Amino acid sequence: MDDFLLYEQHEGIVTLTMNRPQERNALTEEHQMLEFATVCARMRRDPTVKVVILTGAGSAFSAGGNLKNMRDKKGFSAGSPADIRDSYRNGIQQIPLALYELDIPTIAMVNGPAIGAGMDLTCMCDLRVASDQATFASSFVKLGIVPADGGAWLLSRTIGQTKALELMFTGETIDAHRALAIGLVTMVAPHEQLREKALDLAQRIAANPSRTVRLTKRLLRESDHSSLASSLELAAAYQALAHNTSDHDEAVRAFLEKRPPVFTGR
Repeated sequence: MDDFLLYEQHEGIVTLTMNRPQERNALTEEHQMLEFATVCARMRRDPTVKVVILTGAGSAFSAGGNLKNMRDKKGFSAGSPADIRDSYRNGIQQIPLALYELDIPTIAMVNGPAIGAGMDLTCMCDLRVASDQATFASSFVKLGIVPADGGAWLLSRTIGQTKALELMFTGETIDAHRALAIGLVTMVAPHEQLREKALDLAQRIAANPSRTVRLTKRLLRESDHSSLASSLELAAAYQALAHNTSDHDEAVRAFLEKRPPVFTGR
């Protein structure tokens, strides 16, 4: 079976493309979910990876779940309540655990509809750049189900609880410009310029010392559930690590010598 995720690396930027365009990149099979976990583990171990862009092949980013499977009680909808719970825990819930916790900065390049779990997938990324043809919907309530892939936790942290509740309670679809207005996306680009804009953002991130960027993201993630005192303690420890990198020394020298720095990732 072909991989669900196409993996392409150019210099320090990895592009992951969900490659089921005929299925609108729906998240259907357990092996698809586990690919995310496997790929994230691979990238975490690779110091050459500086930024990750996630997108979808074809006209959709991801249409979310498979409605036919829900109707036929197959896949995640099969079996007893205990079976369904385990299917979620061992399948789609592996994606937020892997992607959201990845130390490397991630950008969702939203090329079309991001519906249900597809919208939640964008929120698992750090930044979101949307085509002007993109649409978004937290549509679970329309199907009589809850956002069990982490969306209830992720969306409120992305746009605030009040707006998150509005989208989850109504299940309505919003366009890219409304998504920009409520802070769901950081940028809206003409569709034909989407890749260019996403790559430009990725390159601006990748231009910085990669170890420090990873430490910065980890500090922000840990601070989500830490007290100020605990966050300061962790920041002091991370700063000690950062001060002892070659890239820190190079950054200071370059600034004082008024020249562009040359970072090595060390």
